[in-house]
Amino acid sequence: MDAFREAIRSGRLAPGTRLPSSRVLATDLGLGRNTVVRVYSELINEGWLTGVHGSGTEVAQRAAEPVGERERPRPPAARPQLVHNLRPGLPDLSSFPRDEWIRAVKRTVGTAPFEAFGYTNPHGRSELREAVARYLARARGLRARADNVVVCSGAAEGLRLVAAALAKSGVTTVAVEEFGLQTQREALVKAGIDAVPIPVDADGADVSALDLSPTPGAVLLTPSHHFPLGVALHPDRRAAVVDWARRRGTLIIEDDYDGEFRYDRSPVGALQGLDHHHVVYLGTASKSLAPGLRLGWLVLPDHLVGSIVAQKGETEETVGFVNQLAMTEFIESGAYDRHIRAMRSQYRRRRQQLVETIGRHAPTAQVTGMSAGLHIVLEQPGRTGADIVRRAAREQLVVEPLDFFRHPDSTSDRDGVAVGFAASSPSAWSGALDALVRALR
Repeated sequence: MDAFREAIRSGRLAPGTRLPSSRVLATDLGLGRNTVVRVYSELINEGWLTGVHGSGTEVAQRAAEPVGERERPRPPAARPQLVHNLRPGLPDLSSFPRDEWIRAVKRTVGTAPFEAFGYTNPHGRSELREAVARYLARARGLRARADNVVVCSGAAEGLRLVAAALAKSGVTTVAVEEFGLQTQREALVKAGIDAVPIPVDADGADVSALDLSPTPGAVLLTPSHHFPLGVALHPDRRAAVVDWARRRGTLIIEDDYDGEFRYDRSPVGALQGLDHHHVVYLGTASKSLAPGLRLGWLVLPDHLVGSIVAQKGETEETVGFVNQLAMTEFIESGAYDRHIRAMRSQYRRRRQQLVETIGRHAPTAQVTGMSAGLHIVLEQPGRTGADIVRRAAREQLVVEPLDFFRHPDSTSDRDGVAVGFAASSPSAWSGALDALVRALR
């Protein structure tokens, strides 16, 4: 609401400007329509907007009238309003398949047994665990059985559960890639585990570092698509890290980040398919559907299932049965596969537009990590990642510097930004590209 007032006050929204309908704006911003209707209504009451019956909502004429000096608001200095979201790791929420999801909810809730409405089993609904096991075996090459699948509320909870189980078994150190999510490192530290970095190069994580002293008790990897650098773990290194886990009798935690979204070839199979006894697989619907569903899954070696389920029972962090049953129907009906294919096609087009735009307007910039996922890595000679972020902010655009993902003990000299191409709604995409071009000039 404050952004609307400031845009009108500054003249960026001129008197008479027609605003999007509440339905369109709610979709673009990922908000509930009632929220937008309430904001419009309050701004109309304050005189900033006017509702024209049959013609929508416009900026009021008198909103442009000069305000007396004593009445003129003097807002404190603040960072520029960020309206274009090119953060990595975010899907296009405006493309969520609402109609298909609603149909899945209606079909499953209408026929669900009475016991489904009771307290949720911490293991997860058996229907969903069976559907997930079949899907992962078919689409990601896993060796999965329903008994080894544990439903969780997303990747963050899944890693917390695994970290707690490792700590309980005596593990004190876990190796992590030198660039990665800070929240994952924090989850390990909160469990009492040191997160030590290993280098990442053009072939992915340098797993030879795992044999250096002291040897970590486990390793956390994003082998199919490294986050955020975007490389896949080389086949020789995939074999080497599995061999390391077998020799040491320890675990690989595989975060299958963006595993479904590869554009140059078929998706790289999951590491878990090479050795299901030594790999914990962590998957989620947050990128393929929406993070708000809070749906994820662990595929565990036999010896970890009991302790993980017991922890979930203690914390009572379970996913509601409605979303579990709806996801089951979504997978089994083929709607999940259709949605992923559609989004892969949409994201491929956006990725191509992004790369071509950068190539035309910033030809010295280096673009990498674009074969999969929802972002690219951009490095521009003569400019640090922090500099690009500042220039982008002046264009009301947000991107993330690589420093945001760097382990404090990393020795890498890579510097740049991660630029997402999925989060912008279709109607905002061209404006986001224009803002990026201005930031890179």
